[in-house]
Amino acid sequence: MTVFAGQGSVAALWRAKEETKPKPGPKPRLSVGLIVDTAITVADEAGMAALSMRAVGERLGRTAMALYTYVPNKSELLDLMHDRALAELPTDYDLDEGWRAALTAWAGDTCAFYVRHPWTLQVSQARPVLGPHEFAMLDTLARVLAATGLGPRVLRGVVAALFDVVRGAARTISEARRAPSETGVADEEWWTARSSLLLEVAPDFAERFPMAVWLESEPISPVAGEPYLEAAARQAFQSGLAVLLDGIEAATRA
Repeated sequence: MTVFAGQGSVAALWRAKEETKPKPGPKPRLSVGLIVDTAITVADEAGMAALSMRAVGERLGRTAMALYTYVPNKSELLDLMHDRALAELPTDYDLDEGWRAALTAWAGDTCAFYVRHPWTLQVSQARPVLGPHEFAMLDTLARVLAATGLGPRVLRGVVAALFDVVRGAARTISEARRAPSETGVADEEWWTARSSLLLEVAPDFAERFPMAVWLESEPISPVAGEPYLEAAARQAFQSGLAVLLDGIEAATRA
C-alpha cells in the first residue's frame, strides 16, 4: 500500500511544537504532539493499515471526534507523523575521517530508522511532506555529499540513488521480519519446502539458469540468531552501498 502524504496543512507542519510522549498517571490533556506520538506508536506496532483516528483515540482513551479539534483529518495526521518521526535522525556527521565514513554512518542510521518505522516506507517520495525535519534530513545528507567536491547536478542523482538503496534494504528487512508471523511459516521452513518443489518441477534448473545459480554460489553468513532473509538483505545493503560509494569516489577523481 502506497500512501501519498503532503495533503495536509504545510503551516501545521512548521508550527508543530515538540511535546513529550504520554507519561504514567492521570489522563493527560490532548495536544497535537501527544496525538502524533500516539499515532506513531500505533503505526509502529500494527502498521499503516491499522492507523485511523479511531484507533489513535482509543489508545488515548478518547473518541475520534475529540481528536479532530487538534488534527482535522487523517491526511494531516500522517504528514505530522512522518515529519515528527524524522526528528529521530542525527543532523550532523563528523567529516574528520572523510565523506565516505560519514556517508556510511548516515546510510546505516537511515536504514535503521526505516526498519524501526516501516510504515514510513509506504509514504510515497513522489510528493514529499515538505516538513522541517524532512528538510533537515536532506540538508544533513547534502552537507556530507558536498565534501566530495561534486556539483549539485551530479549530487541530486546521488541523493536519489542513496535513498533507493537505503529504503530498498530497509523494506526487505522489514518484510523479512514480518513474513514468519504473517504467513505462519519460518524462513528456513519456507526455503526448504520451496527448494524441494523447485527441484521436482525443474530438475535441470542449474543448466537452464546457470548465472542465477552462480549468484548464490557464495553463501550468506548470518550473525547469531539472525534470520536468513534479513542477513541476505543486510549484506546486500552493505555491498551495494560500498559499490555506490566507489562510484562516487571515481566521480570525484574524474
